[in-house]
Amino acid sequence: MSNTSHISSGEGKAPAVPSLVDFVAAVSGDTAVRVEESLGEGFVRLRVGEAERRQAKHDIRCIEDVVIEMLRNSRDAGARRILVATTREGDTRSLVMIDDGSGVPDSMRERIFDARVTSKLDTVHMDRWGVHGRGMALFSIKENTRMARVMASGKGLGSSIRVEADATELPERKDQSTWPSVGSGDEGQTQLKGPHNIIRTCCEFALEERPNCEVYLGSAADVLSTARALVEQSPDRSRLLFVDDPSEVPVIERPAVAGDARELSTIAQDLGLSISERTAHRILAGQIKPLRPVAARLLHHGGTPGAQQVDLSKDRRGLKIAQDDIDEFSRTMERAFDLIAERYYVGLSGEPRVSVTRDKITVTFDLEKQD
Repeated sequence: MSNTSHISSGEGKAPAVPSLVDFVAAVSGDTAVRVEESLGEGFVRLRVGEAERRQAKHDIRCIEDVVIEMLRNSRDAGARRILVATTREGDTRSLVMIDDGSGVPDSMRERIFDARVTSKLDTVHMDRWGVHGRGMALFSIKENTRMARVMASGKGLGSSIRVEADATELPERKDQSTWPSVGSGDEGQTQLKGPHNIIRTCCEFALEERPNCEVYLGSAADVLSTARALVEQSPDRSRLLFVDDPSEVPVIERPAVAGDARELSTIAQDLGLSISERTAHRILAGQIKPLRPVAARLLHHGGTPGAQQVDLSKDRRGLKIAQDDIDEFSRTMERAFDLIAERYYVGLSGEPRVSVTRDKITVTFDLEKQD
């Protein structure tokens, strides 16, 4: 008779031994473990939190990146006017951005800085700076700065967001006072020249988004003076004369509610702008002039070329190429680009663009953005 025993499928199995990764994760938490799964041969699958943090480090590499992401955030919220106040004290760079966009509900003031949180479920904005609408911009800003906070907002009231960054950890251009100069590209488009500082970042954005969005850049006092001046230009400014609670007023209009220097200082503090009572007196007295939109100031500074003497002896016959030949030349350049593509693992996002001017042919290769 056989002594073979039959063991049911639910009996006799040794309990599953947790992997080292799972054990350390259970003991130390997610911050101590960056890997979700080891795939062998040196390959791993990162945990979502670690992947998000690495993406944030890639998205924000300087203070100018913070500025452009905040500007794009305001634009996507429907803002038509954006006030930017910036200061540098020691190693601390402070930015306050006030807009007249759709605002942030009270319940979302903290959560908008979480990864993958966005109000643009069905709309993703593609512009010259890349894709916007993934819910990563504000998260990336907070990950790379000392502080990122919604100072004032409300649904339909616009917002004021303050960011403080350590310049020793998040670098910025050394020259932050020089305005860019204006020139023209080969195709007649406006081009800026100068250091890629905060001023130029605001100017490039303003030129790209005009006339739908105006950007004002200056100190805290400049911004407060400008906010009051914008209300003065409004035909229904009298409605602010009898406001009891400034929080009921659109954020960008709140400085105009102040009736005295102390109240203006308090409102400024609530918006994330720090000014003295003496400065508040100067603003109310009209001693601090409001800002002009950066695009208007920039184009004015660029000037209009004066009359130039014409050299009639100079041959002004420009090179003209038929469109069919330009198209064929573009395809030839695309095939020639294969050499670079194979050796350096890059690709084109579209056909090479050929522009022809009087004495020059320019071929532009737009590369695919790398993840």
